[in-house]
Amino acid sequence: MSWAKHLHHTLSAKGARLVACALAFTLVVFPFVPMSAYADVRKADVVFGQTVDERGLSVAQCPDIDAEYAFVMDKDGTVYFERNATSPTQIASITKIMTAVVALDAAASGAVTLDTPVVVSAAAAAVGESSAGLMEGDSMPLEVALKALLVPSGNDAAVAIAEMVGATMWNAPTDGDVAVAIEGTASSAENAFVAAMNAKAAELGCIDTVFENPHGLDDGEFAGNQHSCASDVATIAQYAMKNETFRTIVGGGDTAIVVTRADGSRATINLESTDELIDYYEPAIGIKTGFTALAGPSFAGAANNGEKELYAIVIHSTSEAQRFDDAETLFNWVYEHEVDYTLANSSQTATMTMNGKATEVPIAAEVPHTEWIDKTVKATISDPTASVRVFDLNGNVSQSLSFNQVTGNVRAGDKVGTITFKQRNAVIAEYDLVACEDVAAPDFFQGIGIWWDRLFRGLSGQPTVAEPLTVNETPLVVDKTAPAV
Repeated sequence: MSWAKHLHHTLSAKGARLVACALAFTLVVFPFVPMSAYADVRKADVVFGQTVDERGLSVAQCPDIDAEYAFVMDKDGTVYFERNATSPTQIASITKIMTAVVALDAAASGAVTLDTPVVVSAAAAAVGESSAGLMEGDSMPLEVALKALLVPSGNDAAVAIAEMVGATMWNAPTDGDVAVAIEGTASSAENAFVAAMNAKAAELGCIDTVFENPHGLDDGEFAGNQHSCASDVATIAQYAMKNETFRTIVGGGDTAIVVTRADGSRATINLESTDELIDYYEPAIGIKTGFTALAGPSFAGAANNGEKELYAIVIHSTSEAQRFDDAETLFNWVYEHEVDYTLANSSQTATMTMNGKATEVPIAAEVPHTEWIDKTVKATISDPTASVRVFDLNGNVSQSLSFNQVTGNVRAGDKVGTITFKQRNAVIAEYDLVACEDVAAPDFFQGIGIWWDRLFRGLSGQPTVAEPLTVNETPLVVDKTAPAV
């Protein structure tokens, strides 16, 4: 061995011993430091209607998020996760979702149009905090004002929209000029708009939501009782995302708008989206951020992976970046625990011939032919390849079979019963059971023999018809135990 190699070997050995000693020291001094840490998984978190504790879920099976309030549901209203979801909290600029909803509803009703001019008043231009950079006297169509509201979270745009749309609700005299009405009745118009926001919340079934302004500021001159909760925000977001104009705006990222200044000149304003998730998370399709000292970093997000659209609400996270991480974690957690569950699971098969075509199918059951004493009809599920998407953490799948009273000549494809699948007592699929073979009824002479046989069997207490047999199985749903991403 050369001296260089000897030196390298000696130093490597010494280095290894030093690392080993350091590791031993660490384990002695800090014996309780976990190998992997989860930011915040709580036993009281609710997964598919039951707490983590009630379900007996491991930490690795639960979403690891920092937000104090959270809620996840799909576009059909199925709720996957809740954390303090009905507890009241400030929601900051997430309020602007409802501002957009009320304005778009007004446009749908014909009270205004997406081309109706929105003129920025002195009060709107001076509201402060997050801004779209609008100036007093700026004018733009309502659709453009909605971009200024939702993309950069413009408080100026929120007040301007509320004043214009609210004026139509307050029935202020306009003399054909909406701008005149706004200048003279701005406060009353905005109050009328906020009243419409609260009426819409009640109409949607919100359980604890109070709006006091159209932008979400909650301190200083705007301090008060304005609040909502994570579940209500999800309800509002779900409704808003049904509107194509809203979806397009919140899903478009950065953009630019053109406004007409008070002097008649036109100006282009670049709008930078506050939604950072849409920049790097492929399924993200937008919605709305929020931040105040009371609400903390918050986000109402939407995602669509091509199979399922989800809404994740995270309020009072630990940082502006973390709110997006929390939303992404919740989206991924749902998507990763959604699995395709094959309904036909049988070790037995039969050749089913229909219209001259023979197919190998799984046998789901054997159904008694009631005109015979010992014959059954092999049956399969009407769609032997059927599967259903299930959330694996919601528990195992069960099945129940009901059989028709089968008589006469049976042909392959005839309905002989029904098979119903449930998860946690909720029906997830139901299919016909169909014969996968031909079974002829007894002829006249066979019938006479069967009649006498049944008579003696009845006297001796023996079975007079074959017992039904369930062949299909329901394998356990495999829960994923890998840590949430």
